[in-house]
Order: sequence, then structure tokens, then C-alpha cells
Amino acid sequence: MESPKVSNPTSIPQSLHGSRILLRPLRMSDAAALLLAAGDGELWDLPFTVIPSATTVHAYIQTALDGQQAGSVSPYVIVLLSTGQIIGSTRFWKIDRQHRKLEIGSTWIAASWQKTFVNTEAKFLMLSHAFEQMAYVRVQLSTDEINQKSRKAILRLGAKQEGIVRNERIMPDGRKRNSVRFSIIDDEWPEVRRQLQQKLLNDPA
Repeated sequence: MESPKVSNPTSIPQSLHGSRILLRPLRMSDAAALLLAAGDGELWDLPFTVIPSATTVHAYIQTALDGQQAGSVSPYVIVLLSTGQIIGSTRFWKIDRQHRKLEIGSTWIAASWQKTFVNTEAKFLMLSHAFEQMAYVRVQLSTDEINQKSRKAILRLGAKQEGIVRNERIMPDGRKRNSVRFSIIDDEWPEVRRQLQQKLLNDPA
């Protein structure tokens, strides 16, 4: 069986278009808009994720772009189509073309747009792209063990919890983070897709 074709790993990822949001490749010029979005709720103060602040935003973007150049990361900004406003960020990372798997992570959304359609639509676009365009067989998601809100949100997507990876990373404050790992595999995608489409019909605007 012929292997699926993959794009040049150093190329800029394509935009992913939804009905209410756009996932556009991250650019260094997005720094001010990202800060504005992160300031909605002062998300940089959250203890269980890394969200850019005024002192870290340029390094945050550069690290993502370096990963993009290396072929292991595809970073996006989340754009509200009705206004053109950037309201968050997300990315594919840990991209493994040989084994056709990746992780969706570093997702954060301005406080005003949490608990709306935004996260569901972003995940729908990314999962559709991973399984249907890239022909990948596994998408994993991870979150901090202490982040109960995120854990519940990932389960609502239809992902299966696999376990806890102890001391998976060191957080900026020096805390050793245990990460809860979830996954969706290609055989599960049709049913997950159906459930997400139904959820998008019901999610508040």
C-alpha cells in the first residue's frame, strides 16, 4: 500500500476554515493581538498552562515558529470570522510523519469565548484535517493533572483517557507537572466526527 503523501515539513501550514472561526498560521506580527486575547481573563496567570504575557510573547511565538521550521509543530491563531479578531491560539505538535500521529495542544481561548462554540469548532477543524487530509492514525491530547476543566472538555470531545505521565514537564514556576494523556484513533474518528457535528449545532454562539 502506498504511503499517504505529506507536505514539505518546513512549509507554512495551511489555514483551516470553519463556519465561525478560522485557524490561520501564527506569525510574529500577531504578538499584540495575542496579548490582547490573553489579557481577556489574564490567562498568563493560570498555573497549568503556558500562555504568553508581555515579557514572553515574542519568545513564545519564536519557539513555535522554530518548531514549524523543524517540521514538528504547526501553530495557529484562532480568528473570529465575524470580526477578524484573534481570540486564542492552538497547534499541532509532536508531529510524527513516519508513524502518522501527532498531538493537539497549547490551546487557549480568551475568557469571553470560553464555553462557546470556539473550542469545539477548533478541535473539529484540526481533527478533520489530521484524519481526513493528513491520513494520520492517532491524535493525542494532554493536559495538566490538576486542570479538571480541561480534562472534562477533552473527554467531551470523545477522546479516550490513556493514563497519567508523571513528571512529564517542568512548568515555568518549577513545578513538576503530571500530564493526563488522551487519544482518538482513526477507527474512532467517524463516530467522534458525528458527535462533534451535533455538538456544534447545540453550542452557544
